[in-house]
Amino acid sequence: MSRLQRCAAFAIFFVAFVAARAAVIPLAAANAAPQSASCSDSDQPERYEVRVVHDPGGTGKFYMGREIANIMGPSGISWLDRPTRDAEQRPAEVIDALGLHGGEIVADLGAGSGYFTFRIAPKVGKTGKVLAVDVQDEMLDALRRHAAEQKITNVEVIKGGESDPKLPPNGVDVVLMVDVYHELSCPYEVMTKVATALKPNGRMVFVEYRKEDPKIPIRELHKMSLEQLQKEMSAVGFTLVRSIETLPVQHIAIFEKKKKQ
Repeated sequence: MSRLQRCAAFAIFFVAFVAARAAVIPLAAANAAPQSASCSDSDQPERYEVRVVHDPGGTGKFYMGREIANIMGPSGISWLDRPTRDAEQRPAEVIDALGLHGGEIVADLGAGSGYFTFRIAPKVGKTGKVLAVDVQDEMLDALRRHAAEQKITNVEVIKGGESDPKLPPNGVDVVLMVDVYHELSCPYEVMTKVATALKPNGRMVFVEYRKEDPKIPIRELHKMSLEQLQKEMSAVGFTLVRSIETLPVQHIAIFEKKKKQ
């Protein structure tokens, strides 16, 4: 094989490899839902930074040095419901980590089409409830449709806002966010509201792709390191109590509100 042929073969391989990595999460512009730059009327300019030069898969808005990723739009429902997701994410292990005994109020924040919502519902039972929160009407419609089809009555669908998940104050035992936090347009404001919603012994549970592992074929903006999560949660009064690293490519990070001294 000539040098020119070798170069051409390598170029084809490299393009295919990059395309495969980018395709792991379908985030073309057509799939990305728009996000606003401002989080509130009293938004502190120093809290967020907007940069002209940024990752094309991101919003250009930075929080604590991290660029916020574009949110997956409704055309990504097929990705959320993909047949391989059980093997990749092991939902039973994630739900076990929530420590549910029945009767709890669990908020599935960024519920999407309900992949976790409808797995949690039987765990909390008739005396418990799952608050399925999303900001997109198409996702909310899918949640309502699935609840009706499965005759599940302990799921309440809530339309959240970019800066407010609309959770009841002091009314939630566990908040779960699976591959969602890195897309929040207003992470500080949302997590401040989450802290208000959690009961005194409530838990905040994140599932995020490990940024520490460069071999995981997910776009960098859709990964979170434990160090970055701890940094951002500390700013809103949360402390890491445990991380579980048994999933193939994701952290399970469990936080609680810091105890008052």
